Amino acid sequence: MKDSCIVHNYLFDGQGGGREVGDDYPQDGNLILWTHIEYKHPQAVSWLESQGLDPLVAETLTRVESRPRALSLDNGIIIILRAINLNPGEDVEDMVSLRIWISGNRIITLRQRRVVSIQDVRQALDKDMGPSTGGEFLVMVVERIADRIGETIDDIEEKLSVYEDTAENNDSSIRGRVGAMRRKTAAIRRFLAPQREALDAVHRLSKDLLNESEMYCLRDQTDRMTRYVEELDLARERTLVLQEDIMNRIAQEQNSRTYLFSIVATIFLPLSFLTGVFGMNVAGLPGTEDGQAFLYLSCSMLGIAIGLIIYMRLRRWL
Repeated sequence: MKDSCIVHNYLFDGQGGGREVGDDYPQDGNLILWTHIEYKHPQAVSWLESQGLDPLVAETLTRVESRPRALSLDNGIIIILRAINLNPGEDVEDMVSLRIWISGNRIITLRQRRVVSIQDVRQALDKDMGPSTGGEFLVMVVERIADRIGETIDDIEEKLSVYEDTAENNDSSIRGRVGAMRRKTAAIRRFLAPQREALDAVHRLSKDLLNESEMYCLRDQTDRMTRYVEELDLARERTLVLQEDIMNRIAQEQNSRTYLFSIVATIFLPLSFLTGVFGMNVAGLPGTEDGQAFLYLSCSMLGIAIGLIIYMRLRRWL
């Protein structure tokens, strides 16, 4: 484990660019200092308090389990968001937590696992295409998170379309994949619904932080989250319908096989009775001395079978 909880420090130049500075770089009142830390690091709480944050704020930012929300505390605003998990070897729906503290010219973000949206902001700053204010920073992070959520939902919808086409071809092997897709959809929606409410709360709480343009952009991202929640609800309904359709097809196939076995059993039941009777090893059976008896019995059994088949066809059982 690193000695310091700090992942990186960036100093904004106010023109869309920034440069990485040391962990102990002093706060400049005219420029925004952005620090990204690991909230599960043993020194995280003490470091936050050393930056002048209230212990309640530090405890809120480093809480292990926290759902998306936004609240105003100690002359700043806390925003807790969830982003798509794009870390290698991990499930996409196991969404990563990102905590943000913005107060004046100070921005602190906290993570446990790598958040790709934060890397996007770093790259934008390195290319002089990044945020120049705290409001622009927040809007950019939310936009990048929403972009990847949208890509994930598009992927879910495309796979569902493939599964629906496959189900129409009577391929029941996708049942497990449809179930996994339903669980994935539910896991993502679990965080998107409160995230939509959190962004709406940010819109109300951060009027001093965001200018009119940034407020409009944030409102647009809130609308995107609302649309994503609706799309996930639709995807969940599609998985339910698809699962029901697959189960109906499986039940129909099983019923068809059972019906076929019943027909075969009905035909062979009288034949088995005859073979059982004439196969008894007792004296007095008819035909035991007649060399044509086997032929007569075989023809009789064939006639019975044909008669049963004709009867079933007339009754439309076949």
